[in-house]
Amino acid sequence: MTTLQQPPAATRAGVRPRVVGRTGLYAVLLANAVVVAVFFVQAGFASNTLIVLGRLTGLYGSLLMAFQLLLVARLPWFDRRIGMDRLTSWHRWTGFSVLWLLLAHAVFIVFGYAQSSSLDPVNQLVDLAETVEGVLRAITALAIIIVVGVVSARSARRRLAYETWHFIHLYTYVAVVLAFTHQVAAGTTFASSSAAKTYWYAVWGAALAAVFTGRLVLPLWRNLRHQLRVTAVVPENDHVVSIYITGRDLDRLPARAGQFFLWRFLTKDRWWQANPFSLSAAPDGRTLRLTAKRAGDGSAALRHLKVGTRVFAEGPYGAFTTLHRTRPDALLIAGGVGVTPIRALLEELHGHAVVIYRVATDQDAVLYDELRDLAHAKGAELHLVTGPAVPDRLAPGELARLVPDIAGRDVYLCGPPPMMNAVLGSLRELGVPKPQIHFERFSLAG
Repeated sequence: MTTLQQPPAATRAGVRPRVVGRTGLYAVLLANAVVVAVFFVQAGFASNTLIVLGRLTGLYGSLLMAFQLLLVARLPWFDRRIGMDRLTSWHRWTGFSVLWLLLAHAVFIVFGYAQSSSLDPVNQLVDLAETVEGVLRAITALAIIIVVGVVSARSARRRLAYETWHFIHLYTYVAVVLAFTHQVAAGTTFASSSAAKTYWYAVWGAALAAVFTGRLVLPLWRNLRHQLRVTAVVPENDHVVSIYITGRDLDRLPARAGQFFLWRFLTKDRWWQANPFSLSAAPDGRTLRLTAKRAGDGSAALRHLKVGTRVFAEGPYGAFTTLHRTRPDALLIAGGVGVTPIRALLEELHGHAVVIYRVATDQDAVLYDELRDLAHAKGAELHLVTGPAVPDRLAPGELARLVPDIAGRDVYLCGPPPMMNAVLGSLRELGVPKPQIHFERFSLAG
């Protein structure tokens, strides 16, 4: 067994941003959960247990809804440290938690009031909607959240175009506004004290301000500042094309190798489409480059873009960068067009690197000539692994043969989901520590 030396503090520090970001989010949520519980107790309890449970689930549903807004705000500080794919994964699970909490809130409240009256649950719901201010808004908000939850299920998501799914998701903001106005009008805890009222206004104000800043103000400001345009369209093969983009003051754009943007090319038939494509070359302060594989009508149309086309880019996004390095040496594993952020990372990395590029055939090795020349210039090892998916050519034994010191390296992985899942399993079996494994599914180009 090889004994690995503990890396110096400078290399271990790379793991801290992710830990700080994740711990910070957990701490914020936990602290607010405690504050909500304190205000709930101070407001006093109803005599009906169901109503008590209804109020409590409603409060925590509101808190998680505000937390949802923070997760999707695309604030650079969180994104660089945690990564958009992890934030989106948390958003997904938090979203379903919101759905179940608000459903429980509605059921507990309706059955609780029905228990105290002579009405059945259905008529009790109608009575509350007709007599209590804000209840009808709450019912509408819950209906919207249920619809969004249904279309977010994996089986439904696969059947919807991204633009359709995204448009439906925008109604969540309507639900947020309706839910908040319901809380203001009918929330017992909200109105219990001036401190509670101030707290909830601050929570919702901070959440909405985060969304407004990250999703609107920052992208508009950056695009007005940088004035991005297409300067060249270069076919790499029959299915892959590279787009070169320039603009003003690109040296001040905080982009790093491994990150991606949501790109909108402002033509009459594409301005409304936004697609995530990774940078396929490290930013040099003068030019940005993306490389995309034809996977649908949107990406197929890229090769027909004209020089001079205006570009609206949201980003940069992603934590798939050298910011999180923990070791001086690295292993970069790419599959298919997932080579694009890997190629950019190799350009930026210092220390010894091994690159494994997994494709079905030699002809599928996009940017291979660039990768080979770059590896030669940086003294890196490059392995082109070809062949069918079975047998697995990136199984634990094969990886250990190609990279005997794999457990002592940072591993950057990008490729199709089945390949990534298989390689992640191999890395676990080989004992590569989790903090040394870096991957981000959203960093896939194409």
